[in-house]
Amino acid sequence: MDYMVLYSSKTGNTKKVATEIFSALPGMSKDMQNIEEYRGKDADVFFVGFWVDRGTCSLPVIDILSELHGKKIALFGTCGMGKGTAYYRTIEQKVTVWLPDDCEYLGMFLCQGKMPMKVREKYEISREDPREEALRKEMLKNFDEALFHPNDDDLSDARAFVEQMLK
Repeated sequence: MDYMVLYSSKTGNTKKVATEIFSALPGMSKDMQNIEEYRGKDADVFFVGFWVDRGTCSLPVIDILSELHGKKIALFGTCGMGKGTAYYRTIEQKVTVWLPDDCEYLGMFLCQGKMPMKVREKYEISREDPREEALRKEMLKNFDEALFHPNDDDLSDARAFVEQMLK
């Protein structure tokens, strides 16, 4: 079986997970490339990674997914804005719509990832509305938690995801 790990990584989080997924794949018939470098190399199974951008993936990832006809596809990604099954399910629904109907969708792995400091700077500005202020404080808390991700547990979960997808 041939494997291809494709990823888009803005801050290095998704590349870190992609590297872990690549190392967990069996055999020698595998490759890993940044989506911007991908030139259509074929494989039986594609692991496609992305950073979550406003609840979905970026346009280059959509373009790649839309072109992968007749393949087995597993998705993975990093998300700075939290970690929650319900939120991750929403992201999965938004991204899987781009998969061609003739693909076999295997599943998705998401974990939290650190964000650039300029994001935190936006959250540091106080709000007058008490509801907005409570949300702002929650966003700061989430940002600070995300600084430590992807961590060893996340990478271990990524390896377990690969094992599950290959069964």
